[in-house]
Amino acid sequence: MQNPAMNRIPTPALIIGLAGLLPFLYGALSVLWPALGGLGQMWSINHSGHALLQIYGIVILCFMAGVIWGFAAKAQGPDAALFYALSVIPAIFVFLTAFTEPRASLVMLIAGFVALLAIDHRAARLGLAPGWWMQLRLLLSAVVVICLGIGVLA
Repeated sequence: MQNPAMNRIPTPALIIGLAGLLPFLYGALSVLWPALGGLGQMWSINHSGHALLQIYGIVILCFMAGVIWGFAAKAQGPDAALFYALSVIPAIFVFLTAFTEPRASLVMLIAGFVALLAIDHRAARLGLAPGWWMQLRLLLSAVVVICLGIGVLA
Protein backbone atom coordinates (compact mmCIF):
# COMPACT_ATOMS: atom_id res chain seq x y z
CA MET A 1 0.00 0.00 0.00
CA GLN A 2 1.31 3.46 -0.90
CA ASN A 3 2.07 5.98 1.78
CA PRO A 4 -0.55 8.80 1.49
CA ALA A 5 2.12 11.38 2.27
CA MET A 6 3.94 10.33 -0.93
CA ASN A 7 0.93 11.43 -2.97
CA ARG A 8 0.41 14.77 -1.21
CA ILE A 9 1.51 17.74 -3.30
CA PRO A 10 4.39 19.45 -1.47
CA THR A 11 3.30 22.89 -0.28
CA PRO A 12 6.08 24.80 -2.12
CA ALA A 13 5.24 23.05 -5.40
CA LEU A 14 1.55 23.84 -4.97
CA ILE A 15 2.13 27.50 -4.06
CA ILE A 16 4.61 28.12 -6.86
CA GLY A 17 2.46 26.20 -9.34
CA LEU A 18 -0.61 28.25 -8.43
CA ALA A 19 1.39 31.48 -8.61
CA GLY A 20 2.45 30.48 -12.12
CA LEU A 21 -1.20 30.61 -13.11
CA LEU A 22 -1.48 34.34 -12.38
CA PRO A 23 -0.35 35.52 -15.85
CA PHE A 24 -2.79 33.07 -17.47
CA LEU A 25 -5.61 34.34 -15.28
CA TYR A 26 -4.67 37.98 -15.96
CA GLY A 27 -4.49 37.27 -19.69
CA ALA A 28 -7.92 35.62 -19.72
CA LEU A 29 -9.45 38.45 -17.68
CA SER A 30 -7.83 40.98 -20.04
CA VAL A 31 -9.48 39.23 -22.97
CA LEU A 32 -12.86 39.40 -21.27
CA TRP A 33 -12.37 42.96 -19.98
CA PRO A 34 -9.91 44.74 -22.33
CA ALA A 35 -9.61 47.72 -19.97
CA LEU A 36 -7.56 45.46 -17.68
CA GLY A 37 -5.02 45.07 -20.47
CA GLY A 38 -3.95 48.66 -19.89
CA LEU A 39 -2.12 47.49 -16.76
CA GLY A 40 0.15 45.45 -19.02
CA GLN A 41 1.25 48.56 -20.87
CA MET A 42 3.58 49.25 -17.96
CA TRP A 43 5.78 46.60 -19.61
CA SER A 44 4.94 46.88 -23.28
CA ILE A 45 2.25 48.07 -25.63
CA ASN A 46 1.85 44.48 -26.90
CA HIS A 47 0.31 43.06 -23.75
CA SER A 48 -3.26 42.59 -24.87
CA GLY A 49 -4.91 39.60 -23.26
CA HIS A 50 -4.44 37.48 -26.38
CA ALA A 51 -0.76 38.38 -26.74
CA LEU A 52 -0.11 37.79 -23.05
CA LEU A 53 -1.76 34.35 -23.20
CA GLN A 54 0.24 33.49 -26.31
CA ILE A 55 3.61 34.65 -25.02
CA TYR A 56 3.26 33.22 -21.53
CA GLY A 57 1.77 30.00 -22.92
CA ILE A 58 4.83 29.55 -25.14
CA VAL A 59 7.18 30.13 -22.21
CA ILE A 60 5.38 27.72 -19.88
CA LEU A 61 4.93 25.00 -22.50
CA CYS A 62 8.70 25.11 -23.11
CA PHE A 63 9.33 25.03 -19.36
CA MET A 64 7.10 22.00 -18.94
CA ALA A 65 8.77 20.27 -21.88
CA GLY A 66 12.07 20.68 -20.03
CA VAL A 67 10.61 18.66 -17.18
CA ILE A 68 10.38 15.71 -19.59
CA TRP A 69 14.18 15.82 -19.88
CA GLY A 70 14.29 15.10 -16.15
CA PHE A 71 12.04 12.08 -16.68
CA ALA A 72 14.38 10.89 -19.42
CA ALA A 73 17.39 11.21 -17.12
CA LYS A 74 15.65 8.90 -14.64
CA ALA A 75 14.56 6.38 -17.30
CA GLN A 76 16.59 3.55 -18.80
CA GLY A 77 16.97 2.13 -22.32
CA PRO A 78 14.22 2.77 -24.88
CA ASP A 79 12.12 4.74 -22.37
CA ALA A 80 15.03 7.15 -21.84
CA ALA A 81 15.45 7.65 -25.59
CA LEU A 82 11.72 8.21 -26.00
CA PHE A 83 11.52 10.81 -23.24
CA TYR A 84 14.63 12.63 -24.49
CA ALA A 85 12.97 12.89 -27.92
CA LEU A 86 9.65 13.92 -26.39
CA SER A 87 11.34 16.67 -24.41
CA VAL A 88 12.35 18.60 -27.53
CA ILE A 89 9.24 18.10 -29.64
CA PRO A 90 7.07 20.55 -27.63
CA ALA A 91 9.69 23.31 -27.94
CA ILE A 92 9.82 22.86 -31.73
CA PHE A 93 6.02 22.71 -31.91
CA VAL A 94 5.58 25.81 -29.77
CA PHE A 95 8.18 27.69 -31.81
CA LEU A 96 5.83 27.32 -34.77
CA THR A 97 2.95 28.78 -32.75
CA ALA A 98 4.88 32.01 -32.27
CA PHE A 99 4.43 32.84 -35.96
CA THR A 100 0.68 32.36 -36.14
CA GLU A 101 -2.18 34.69 -35.38
CA PRO A 102 -2.76 34.74 -31.59
CA ARG A 103 -6.07 32.81 -31.56
CA ALA A 104 -4.65 30.06 -33.78
CA SER A 105 -1.58 29.98 -31.56
CA LEU A 106 -3.78 29.57 -28.49
CA VAL A 107 -5.51 26.56 -30.08
CA MET A 108 -2.09 25.04 -30.78
CA LEU A 109 -1.00 25.76 -27.21
CA ILE A 110 -4.09 24.02 -25.83
CA ALA A 111 -3.16 20.97 -27.92
CA GLY A 112 0.39 21.19 -26.61
CA PHE A 113 -0.64 21.33 -22.96
CA VAL A 114 -3.01 18.37 -23.43
CA ALA A 115 -0.23 16.41 -25.15
CA LEU A 116 2.11 17.19 -22.26
CA LEU A 117 -0.45 15.70 -19.88
CA ALA A 118 -0.34 12.45 -21.84
CA ILE A 119 3.46 12.42 -21.66
CA ASP A 120 3.37 13.20 -17.93
CA HIS A 121 0.85 10.41 -17.39
CA ARG A 122 3.17 7.93 -19.13
CA ALA A 123 6.10 9.14 -17.02
CA ALA A 124 4.05 8.77 -13.85
CA ARG A 125 3.00 5.23 -14.81
CA LEU A 126 6.67 4.34 -15.33
CA GLY A 127 7.57 5.73 -11.90
CA LEU A 128 9.59 8.59 -13.36
CA ALA A 129 7.46 11.26 -11.67
CA PRO A 130 6.58 11.59 -7.98
CA GLY A 131 3.26 10.17 -6.80
CA TRP A 132 1.71 13.63 -6.50
CA TRP A 133 2.79 14.80 -9.95
CA MET A 134 -0.38 14.07 -11.92
CA GLN A 135 -2.61 15.59 -9.25
CA LEU A 136 -0.73 18.88 -9.57
CA ARG A 137 -0.44 18.72 -13.36
CA LEU A 138 -4.17 18.06 -13.81
CA LEU A 139 -5.09 21.00 -11.57
CA LEU A 140 -2.70 23.46 -13.23
CA SER A 141 -3.36 22.24 -16.77
CA ALA A 142 -7.13 22.54 -16.32
CA VAL A 143 -6.78 26.21 -15.39
CA VAL A 144 -4.30 26.84 -18.21
CA VAL A 145 -6.55 25.21 -20.83
CA ILE A 146 -9.58 27.16 -19.57
CA CYS A 147 -7.66 30.45 -19.74
CA LEU A 148 -6.34 29.70 -23.21
CA GLY A 149 -9.83 28.62 -24.25
CA ILE A 150 -11.20 31.98 -23.13
CA GLY A 151 -8.62 33.60 -25.39
CA VAL A 152 -9.77 31.47 -28.31
CA LEU A 153 -13.49 31.95 -27.81
CA ALA A 154 -13.71 35.57 -26.63
